[in-house]
Amino acid sequence: MMKKRFYILIFLLIAIVEVKPQLLPVLGGQRAGISTAQFLKIGVGGRASAMGDAFVAVANDASALYWNPAGLTQFNEHQVIFSHNDWVVDINHDFIGGVYHLDETNTFGVSLTSLSMDEMKVTTEYAPFGTGEYFGFSDIAIALSYSRKMTDQFSFGGTVRYIEETLDKLKMRGFMIDLGTFYWTGLGSTRFAVTVTNFGNDLAPDGEVILVGSRTKSDWQSFSPPTMFRIGFALEPYQDDEHIITTSIQLNHPNDNSENISTGFEYSWNKTVFLRGGYKFNVEEQNFTFGAGVNAPISIAQFSLDYAYSNFSRLGSAHRFSIILGL
Repeated sequence: MMKKRFYILIFLLIAIVEVKPQLLPVLGGQRAGISTAQFLKIGVGGRASAMGDAFVAVANDASALYWNPAGLTQFNEHQVIFSHNDWVVDINHDFIGGVYHLDETNTFGVSLTSLSMDEMKVTTEYAPFGTGEYFGFSDIAIALSYSRKMTDQFSFGGTVRYIEETLDKLKMRGFMIDLGTFYWTGLGSTRFAVTVTNFGNDLAPDGEVILVGSRTKSDWQSFSPPTMFRIGFALEPYQDDEHIITTSIQLNHPNDNSENISTGFEYSWNKTVFLRGGYKFNVEEQNFTFGAGVNAPISIAQFSLDYAYSNFSRLGSAHRFSIILGL
């Protein structure tokens, strides 16, 4: 018991130290635009997204590779996840990951995240409609995760992630870490989770571009990664052999925007058909989400298909599809 409390205390102290400059911001929205690698903030998986991203205290499938590495020990199957997201303004966001359980207490995972879009026209002051050339933009992240179940109630996990962002001739590279905890309180099905994601050094591009007048520029400003501190709480207010209702609430503290709250629910019928919904408070542009899923055995694996719709007030909507295979 003392050892478990020690791990919890150490993690909370690390989290507080890293985010204390913004714990009590006057206007958190004034921090917008101070971090880079924004693709790392796009959620993964149809299930989590349909629940309004209030998922760190649920995180009991392979999408925990993104949401909370401590959740990798909350299920028993080896799993593979494929997630595709039709993001706003014709951006494609894809995620693939695998989870392998060494034993009952130790679990490893690997994942790959990719963001891409069609090439765009090169414009200049003298050719505002295009020079005839095109440039591309893309992001990629490769991650290795580990989770350990310290006790029947408490799990701890971490992720090391390499990211690379490409904008035409410029590239930005760096390493980041995620830390997560998952704690069953012992009061019914209530559980509590804390995560710190995308923590690392400031990042700056490298490369050289040619400006109008044959001038060159190779010195670039550095920006912090999009570090996020999350606290989540989940429980099942009702469950029997046929019906299960899961509810979740989550406080999110980004380093580059205002604090916000996510809420979500999931209804399960016979652990086969799922209906989900969520709502985000104090998140610019985003508000409600909903979705559905099915879970069925196939010849070689347990098959899950999930869909989520995310509404944006001015940018339209986003659609996510994900498949999880359990072996």
